[in-house]
Order: sequence, then C-alpha cells, then structure tokens
Amino acid sequence: MKFLHIILFIAATYLNHISCEHFIGIQRKNCEGRTKIHIRDGYIDNPIHRRLSKLREQMHTRAEIDAYIITSFDEHLNDRIQEFDERHKYISGFSGMVATIAVTLKSVALWTDDRFIELANEELDCDWHIFKMNESPSVADWLGQGHESVGRVGADPKMVPHVTWDAWKKNLSNQGLILLSVENNLVDNIWTKDRPEPRQFSVKVYPQLYAGEKWQSKLQRLRKALKSHDADAMVITSLTEIAYLLNLRGYDIPYIPVFKAYMLVTSSTAYLYTNKAKITLGIELHLKLKECSENCIYLRNYGNIFDDIRKFSQRWRSVLVPAPSSFDHGASEAIYLAFSNNIIVEKVSPVIYMRAQKNEVEKEGMRRAHIRDAAAMCEVFAYLEQRYLLGDSFTELSLADKIDSFRLSTNFSKGLSLPTMVAFGSHAGQPYYVPSNKTNAQINDENLILIESGGQYLDGTTDVSRTIHLGNPTAEQKKIYTNVLIGLIRLSMLQFPENMRPAGIDAIARGPQWGMGKDYPHATGHGIGSPSSIDYNNQNKHPFREGYFFTAEPSYYRPGLYGVRLENVLEVNEMQDSHTNSERFLNFKTVTLLPFEPKLIDRTLMSAPEKKWLNDYNAKIREEVGKFLKENMKMDAFYWMMNKTQHVIEYLPESEYKARAGSQLSCSPNVVFVVVYSLFLIKL
Repeated sequence: MKFLHIILFIAATYLNHISCEHFIGIQRKNCEGRTKIHIRDGYIDNPIHRRLSKLREQMHTRAEIDAYIITSFDEHLNDRIQEFDERHKYISGFSGMVATIAVTLKSVALWTDDRFIELANEELDCDWHIFKMNESPSVADWLGQGHESVGRVGADPKMVPHVTWDAWKKNLSNQGLILLSVENNLVDNIWTKDRPEPRQFSVKVYPQLYAGEKWQSKLQRLRKALKSHDADAMVITSLTEIAYLLNLRGYDIPYIPVFKAYMLVTSSTAYLYTNKAKITLGIELHLKLKECSENCIYLRNYGNIFDDIRKFSQRWRSVLVPAPSSFDHGASEAIYLAFSNNIIVEKVSPVIYMRAQKNEVEKEGMRRAHIRDAAAMCEVFAYLEQRYLLGDSFTELSLADKIDSFRLSTNFSKGLSLPTMVAFGSHAGQPYYVPSNKTNAQINDENLILIESGGQYLDGTTDVSRTIHLGNPTAEQKKIYTNVLIGLIRLSMLQFPENMRPAGIDAIARGPQWGMGKDYPHATGHGIGSPSSIDYNNQNKHPFREGYFFTAEPSYYRPGLYGVRLENVLEVNEMQDSHTNSERFLNFKTVTLLPFEPKLIDRTLMSAPEKKWLNDYNAKIREEVGKFLKENMKMDAFYWMMNKTQHVIEYLPESEYKARAGSQLSCSPNVVFVVVYSLFLIKL
C-alpha cells in the first residue's frame, strides 16, 4: 500500500509539472538563465513595463477587473491595421500582424499564429508567456486555470468578433469567470503620448470606367438579396465591402484601398458613417448627398453608428448582421450589443459574393493590370541579373526596395498590395519569413531566392511569387522546383463541374508534393480583386463561380536550407458547350504572365500535356507582355523575357522514350493515392 501511495504521489507531481509547463507557453531558449522581471517588483526603466503598469492601474481603479484582453483588430476587425490602431504593439512591443494578449495583475501572455511565433520570441520580454493560436491552452483556459485568482475579465467589444466573444464568455463562465464589456478602451486611455495620428487622406471616387457598374445598381442588387432574407436592413462593417458597394477608395489601411466607415442599408435608404472631413465636393456629387431621392446616401458622423442602430432598430422587424465565415470575421460584439431587441438575422454578407464575382469591365481591368505588373517584374529580374554579373551586391531588403521602385513607377499604380518579401537561402525555407534589418541576408549565386510581391492598380490587383537562382541549381533543387511547377500547372489545366468545392482544387495542387511525402502548411490560394479578400482553402465549402479571381501558390519548404513558391492569379471561366445533364463546367485562365526560371525546370519530370501548357503560357507572355515591353522601349526586360520563355520539347524521341518507359513512366502507389484522394474530395 505504501508503495502504491509513492507511485500515486510521483504521478500527481509529474502531472502537475506537465500542467504548469502547459501554461508557461513555448520554450524560450533566449530567456533561459535570465531572471524574469515582473512589474509588481517596482519601477523598471522599460517602456513596455511602464505601459503595463499604467494599464494595470486602469484595470484596478477604472474598470475593476482582474484581467484585460487585447486583440490586434481595429473596429472593423481588419487583419491589417493603421499605426494608430496598433494597440497590441504599443502594450507589448510585438510587431506581428496577429495577436491576442491577456494581461492580469501579475502576468501577461500573448497568442499568435505560426507565422509570427519566432518574431514574438525575439521581440517580447522574458516575462511574457507565448502560445500558438488555436492550440491549448486557450485564452480562457489560461485565465481560468492559471496560478492567479482571476474573477472579472474585461475587453473592448469593438475589437472582438461576436463569435469570439461568445466563445470566451462561455469558456470563462465554465470556469467561474465573468466576461465584461469595457467600452472605453484601456489602452487608448494610457496611449496619450507619441501616438501616431489617424490617417486623414481624402476619399476618392472609383470611376465607373473601371468599376463597370454604378453604385446605385449595386445597392439595388443588395436590396434584392436582403428581401430574399426577409431583412428590413443590413449593417455593413467590412471596409472592402463599403468601398466596393459605393465605388469609393481610400488610404486608411496599409496595402488595401479602403477608408474607415460603417453603413446601414434599408429597402429605401442608405446611411454612410465616416469622418466627414474626408468627404470632398466630388464625393458629395458622386453620392448625391445634396439631392436625396430614391437612390442617395445620407452622410453621418463615424461615431453615430451605435446610437443610430439603437434608434432605428426600434422600428425594424429583422436586420441582417454579417456572420463569420471562412471569408470574414463577421461583425464585432459592439454591433450586436447595440441591438436592444432580438431582431438580428445572422447571415454571411451578400456583398462578399457580389464583390468576388467580377463583371466584364473588372475582368478586363485585372488582365491589363497583370500585363503591366509582369512587365515591371521582367524589368526587375533583368536588372538584377545584369547588375549582379557586373559585380553589384544585393541584400534581401535592398532587392525588395528595388522591386517596389519598379512597380510603383508603373502606369496606374496605386501602391503595393502586400509587403514585398525577399527570402534568400535558408530564409526561404521558412513559410512565413519576413525580412528585417536584423535578419537581412546578403544574396549570392549559391542558393535559391524566393520573392513574393504585388501591386494595387487603378484597374486591378496583383500578387505573384517566383523562385530564382543566380547561379547553378542542384539536381535536388531542380526536382523540387519542377514538382511545385507541376502542381501549379495541373491546377491551371483543370476542368471541373461548377459545384466542385475548393478542397478538390487544393488536393490537386498538393498532389506532386504528396507524391514525395511532403506538404506545405498554408492554403493553396486566396481571393484577389480590387479589392477582395475571400480566402480559398481546404476548409472552404463555397464553390467557385465564373468571374472569380484567386491565387494558386503551391510551395515546398526545407527548413534551414531553401524553399520554393510559385504563385499565379487564376480567373474562373465558364467553358463553352460544356453543359452535360444540365451541369455547367468551369476552367481556369492564367492571368499572371511572368516567366518561370528555365534553369530550375527538369523537363524529364513533366508529362507532354504539362510541357504543352508551359509552351502555351510562354507564348502568351511573349505575345502580350512582349508587345507591352517593346511599345514602351523596355528592351533589356524584353530580351530577358524572350530568353526565359524559349520553347520546351514536348515529346521524347522514341529511343529515349523506350529507355525510360520502365521507370519514369510507371504509375507509383503515391500517384495512385493522390489521384484517388483528389477524386474523393471532388465528390464531397
């Protein structure tokens, strides 16, 4: 019996140790052996510690809470936010784009996704606990089962998605904790010095010449959708939806041409809530603000949205409030709290699908934008290869600056669509690498260079990834590159029924990697437009529609060595004469027209149809991008492009075919698995 007690004691001690380790977070080797500093120990001459001390004073005296949760969102739940809204960065020093922070009176913890874990480990002080999002413990678990006595938890409902708030509330309640709405943001209360000013750029009209449809027509289509949902009104909180709906553009959010605003749309009226100082005479005329009739907009102050919801909801029977989806976070908890009665209809915003399906004018604009963008990138690569051979040196950041310079000088450029990422060598083996002054690597001809970049143009948006080599790649690198290219080609060649789910698309792109027992950790692609933000991944159940544009970016990452990513934008197209048993079929048109690196392609690994696709692609680049380069006298870029798009022999000579028939052309079990699994996903 005594022996049994000893065993139970050891087991309990071990489990307790595991539980404690569970709530500490990731192992921080750079903090081992260092004394952890806690703000409660007294004044510390550290700006982050001083800010935490002031925040805790606010928690204790003003809000009377034991813990405070801070997200990386703004009021519109944007993933990208302006500097004025970077509350998570101010209170922690963490510059990553995604974060949830929990501050108690004695401890502090941060959750982020895989992209930014290493960055958090580098930037946060050693008294911070760091956890991966969507893994245990959750924020609620850490607050409820940690070593502190926490009873009352607060958060700003404007910065939290309603679905997240509900989950927190339920999980905290299960552990005896209360979640409270703290409407006066506590970080704002202490961030009174050296805070960046909100962006004050004027809103611009997006011409119908590029939009292809009047905003009045879009409103009428939205009202028809609301009627089908039996909704009297709709609250619009997404900035991309408002910009699309009203044919307006702004500069409030980095890399996305939108402005901060809310909208209320009813069967007969529409209200726009924004900073009136940004509304020029041109916008007043565009929206018919001074001559309201059936189709006009009433302009209201940005801060009036919540009072108006409370007032108007008294006479509404039902209101559509955006629900979360794989495309969008939905509305904030603050929007839900503004409704005093039970009239909310939770549905995915109809504007998402309106915006995703481009009209003929928008489609043509996207194609033109990609020709100009490809020409700019041809200039970049021609310049890089020429200057490197002449002895110039490049780093990741200097090359990124050069790419930005060429792209921003292109006609109709309105900025970048994402931060330009250049990753050399081992950095390319990190799926979410972001170059910085600390990590900035010198580029040479001994390894691969992975580049992802994109631009916003007046008539479209681009996003492209290419992997290049300034020297002589290894046989392994050529094999990996070719397999990634094959995945992209197979997806691009696909013909499929219109009800096919994105999971099937995802499987086809990953097939060549699966055949090698490999995979990549991110989605195969995402929506793209002017602007659009729909993500397509293996969890998305919404089928493709003619007129959608999305990226396809199969990849390979070998940690510590190198990585390969190839990304094109594809347009969903309805096949002519494809109707079979009343079922329509779709295929893809490749919109990105930037050459692949021929020295990295092992054509012996490619099938004849795949090589034919590559030849057709190269011919299209020569025809469309080549014409543009010659017309604009960009001859260095033109000759570079011609060299990279030479014809590939599609069929093997008979003697070579027979010699390799027993090995290269055999159907391996891995290939059978990929094909069968892809067909299974398509049937779902």
